[in-house]
Amino acid sequence: MNGPDGGGPLDGLRVLDLATLFAGPLAATMLGDFGAEVVKVEHPAQPDPSRGHGPSKDGIGLWWKLLGRNKRTITLDLSKPGGRDTLLRLAAGADVIIENFRPGTLEKWDLGWAELSAANPRLVLARVTAFGQFGPYAHRPGFGTLAEAMSGFAAITGEADAPPTLPPFGLADSIAGLATAYAVMTALRARDRTGEGQVVDMAIIEPILTVLGPQPIWYDQLGHVQPRTGNRSANNAPRNTYRTADGSWVAVSTSAQSIAERVMRLVGRPDVIDEPWFATGADRARHADVLDGAVGAWIAERTRDEVLAAFEKAEAAIAPVQDVRDIMTDPQYQALDTVTSVDDPELGPLRMQNVLFRLSATPGAIRWAGRPHGADTDAVLGELGLTAPEIERLRAEGAL
Repeated sequence: MNGPDGGGPLDGLRVLDLATLFAGPLAATMLGDFGAEVVKVEHPAQPDPSRGHGPSKDGIGLWWKLLGRNKRTITLDLSKPGGRDTLLRLAAGADVIIENFRPGTLEKWDLGWAELSAANPRLVLARVTAFGQFGPYAHRPGFGTLAEAMSGFAAITGEADAPPTLPPFGLADSIAGLATAYAVMTALRARDRTGEGQVVDMAIIEPILTVLGPQPIWYDQLGHVQPRTGNRSANNAPRNTYRTADGSWVAVSTSAQSIAERVMRLVGRPDVIDEPWFATGADRARHADVLDGAVGAWIAERTRDEVLAAFEKAEAAIAPVQDVRDIMTDPQYQALDTVTSVDDPELGPLRMQNVLFRLSATPGAIRWAGRPHGADTDAVLGELGLTAPEIERLRAEGAL
């Protein structure tokens, strides 16, 4: 399913994934999905905690099957001399290392940028931390949850009279993972010109702030602080979730003026279209009670299927509020193969999210799901040139 030569567009790119939980490993997964050779390096006694996050089957973590896909897995204790020396040998033949230790940890092991770049001047080192490599918070422990709080996301999420709301999943980590993959590719493109690698400093608190939009410039220029508005928007209305007669929920958006007009005609309130305040999204938002009342009442009298069919016929924007059961059978997701099946030697067929986007000539592919802890240690180190006795000595030292 990869390119004409059997390799994905990143075929030949070698990545060492030293990171855990979740941004760094996700970046490596994105690269592996499009053909990069990714080697996951885990501590011999303390594997990536994502192996134990969330539900498991037969003692095998299911989240890891997703996050660890397309990665070979080895163990190294980087604090041991043998582990350090082995990593430097691996780095000499790698293109990218992704790590998320607290700033100064690699340096403590004599594995900082000075040592890594000396081993391989073309190396790109992506350092993913909560707060970045410098500044007053740099050495604090941190997770994506703190970024969701610090960035302003929680402050604008939730109902106006309710507490700030954190997402029930790794939002900041996931955004940072995608940003890290982009940053790595940018650094590799620069290497094409200069022949030299460089350090990527990715602070998890930053990409989510970018995704949140123009809040800083609004505050800088107008002193405006975005409030919590629940499902409503300050930029358009009607925009909300509405309950149908059969107890389901649908979401309506009217970001375009023409769509707003179609919705109000559909629900039997064409009269509001002629109101002066209906002409702009911001003015409509100030009259959200009127618009939500009309749309909500109309939807409440009909089943979900009836509502969706009527909106589709009217060419108005609507979507059902789906949980994972709906997603697995949704015809659009099925057409895109968004949730695809992967054969796994441990658990049999697994269904998981497919690669992130489709390329017409060199598509990505899921070659295998996450592998057991250290499954490829001997094979990878053997390919590096280590003999069986050398590998056994490292294992006896506790470096493997």
